[in-house]
Amino acid sequence: MKSSLLFVEPPRNFWFVMGEYLPPPSSLLILAAYVERELPGVDIDIVDCQADRLDWKGLERYIESTDPSIVLTSGFTTNAYTCARTCEIVKTVSQDIVTIVGGIHFSFTTEESLRNYPEIDYIVRGEGEQTVVDLIKTLQNKGKISDVEGISYRKNNTIVHTPARPLIENLDMLPYPAYHLVEKNLKRYHFTMMAGRNTRYMILEGARGCEHQCSFCTQWNYWGSRWRTKSAKRIADEIEFLHNTYGGVFLWLADDHMGLSSRGKQLYEELRQKQCKDDIMLFFQARIDDIAQHPDLIGNLREVGTYWILCGVETDSQEILIEYKKGIKTQDAYQAMKIMKQKDIFSQAMFVIGARRDTHESIERLREYSNELTPDIAIYTALTPFPGTIYYETAKKNGWIEDTNYSNYDMAHAIMPTDTLTRKEVQEELWRCYKTFYGSVTKNIAGVISNNKLKRTLYRHMAGQFVVEKLRRLI
Repeated sequence: MKSSLLFVEPPRNFWFVMGEYLPPPSSLLILAAYVERELPGVDIDIVDCQADRLDWKGLERYIESTDPSIVLTSGFTTNAYTCARTCEIVKTVSQDIVTIVGGIHFSFTTEESLRNYPEIDYIVRGEGEQTVVDLIKTLQNKGKISDVEGISYRKNNTIVHTPARPLIENLDMLPYPAYHLVEKNLKRYHFTMMAGRNTRYMILEGARGCEHQCSFCTQWNYWGSRWRTKSAKRIADEIEFLHNTYGGVFLWLADDHMGLSSRGKQLYEELRQKQCKDDIMLFFQARIDDIAQHPDLIGNLREVGTYWILCGVETDSQEILIEYKKGIKTQDAYQAMKIMKQKDIFSQAMFVIGARRDTHESIERLREYSNELTPDIAIYTALTPFPGTIYYETAKKNGWIEDTNYSNYDMAHAIMPTDTLTRKEVQEELWRCYKTFYGSVTKNIAGVISNNKLKRTLYRHMAGQFVVEKLRRLI
């Protein structure tokens, strides 16, 4: 039986804190590339409702016109309902179309999701490439579904979880993301706040997972508490391929952390041999302790196209850092910001408010701390109990979660109170954080006329998107 597989990036709202942007559906592109290579007899299509400008009715018409035998979608917690609605629309078109969902949220909410969303046929848990290929082959051959590792599904009104599938050991064996399947939309993908409206924006993956176990993070748990990396050569080759083949300029290396001590030097050595290093703008995440320990590497990576680094500073409280299991010290943040400023790297610092011991006074100290650090951009988030995190289990057990609407799990909505602050007060404090950092007329003028192009672009965009005002409306 010949199969046709449709990957769907559903209609959804993007995180307004980061302004107006449109990312490529990178998770689907990575998965589609593997399926395309391993199952050449399967017809593969990707519909990106944002780039293709399709609403829900438009998606329904698209599914009707393409008549796929299998539809696959995935999303984060805040987009869980859009994935479920996609499957609902699929079943409206035809009950015979098989629906598959995957990703972090559904991997950690299999029982809940299969119970609440009868339109979902299969959930792929964890790493998807080999599982999806195995599942499609089994469906094609009418084989025994229970033999497919890494899936959950319903059978005779019970929910079945097959054994977990082992992780892929050699990530270099994965093909490049299937950007050719969305080539018509490449000119539409952009990250205006970061690189401007007309800079071609692409995402690539250099590693999976994290060996650290932060209590509010899903990633380490999802990937088995391990950090697996592609070789530095493979990463550099993929960067070169995306630039030379598709004109990618602003390239987001979407790893949970860069792993400077493990591969920073090797990546620098590989990239310095590439001509594209003079044309690209690399953006990646790094731990502040890693940056503090490797100032020379930061300078080297700046030479080969690194313009922007995001780091999780989180808080000025060492006690809360211990609660978050971050394994960093507040002094690391000062050193990291100083190094990035010296090496002409645009610094993005992430902060979290809403820990149980947070008070009006502690959050005020955090605001002062974030201003003292002088990052080029500060992003403040509300502590969010994502399913799959240590914090979720603790919060659920203690009855701290007051908002169970997953659409609000975007880190801009306060989901829980603290010991002394109501949920509304946490929301007010989040707004004050942005107002303090971005509300200064002097700072905004300096940002808008800055000699640094990235900083100029950022401050003009933040002003134009009225981010501070949008946060105020959430109170």
